[in-house]
Amino acid sequence: MTLNCQGKLVDLSVPKIMGILNLTPDSFYDGGQFNSIDLAVKQTEKMLQEGATFIDIGAASSRPGAELLTVEQESQRMFPILNELLKIFPNTLFSVDTYHSSIARSALDKGVALINDISGGSIDNKLHQIIANYQVPYVCMHMRGTPKTMQEEPKYHSIVEEQLSFFAEKTALLHQKGVNDIILDPGFGFGKSLEHNYEILKNLHQYHSLKCPIMVGVSRKSMIYKKLNISPERALNGTTSLHTFALQQGAHILRVHDVSEAVEVVELLQALN
Repeated sequence: MTLNCQGKLVDLSVPKIMGILNLTPDSFYDGGQFNSIDLAVKQTEKMLQEGATFIDIGAASSRPGAELLTVEQESQRMFPILNELLKIFPNTLFSVDTYHSSIARSALDKGVALINDISGGSIDNKLHQIIANYQVPYVCMHMRGTPKTMQEEPKYHSIVEEQLSFFAEKTALLHQKGVNDIILDPGFGFGKSLEHNYEILKNLHQYHSLKCPIMVGVSRKSMIYKKLNISPERALNGTTSLHTFALQQGAHILRVHDVSEAVEVVELLQALN
């Protein structure tokens, strides 16, 4: 599989790493650590040196209980830093994590390579048309409700079957609009119990039936630290364990806080294979 990122073809036959750059003050793990230009530049440079293919920039926290940001709030956090990053790292494939179509359009006009939408288009129904107009890769994530409500007793008859149906519907709609490069993200921790998260991961191979690249974002999440009764700061070892399993299930992209460790997992599994 390949992705066409503004004319650059990214080969996914070897899994790729997406480094997380949170510009939020309240993210569950690294809130407030990179929300200035200097700090964001240093972290971006570090992740690129460690082997990240993509840098995913998010200005709106999606931790459980978080309120949705307005376009104005997100713009004020995002664009002063994004503008500088695009100048300093002009050849980098930046992704913008947003659920607002106007934010996506502005970011793509500036040269961002792909859009990562936690809502799968359910928060702003104009976003899919923006993706079609710009012909860029789109990360379509599954989330039950919104970040504010998603962890209020999430229930499913069959989480895997319901997700496969959700993604089949979304990909069909996107293909009808002319979107070619769709990346599926099961949305670990977004409206799921711990048991749901592990059921998805255990059956990740089934998602290949949709014939789209799969992105896995489990980095330091509650499915690790709550299961082990530790803090997110101590969840790197658990993250690496789940990354290994996800890659063995055929994940194409790992979205991570810790790039070098994820790169090492990919390299070692490539050696084994």
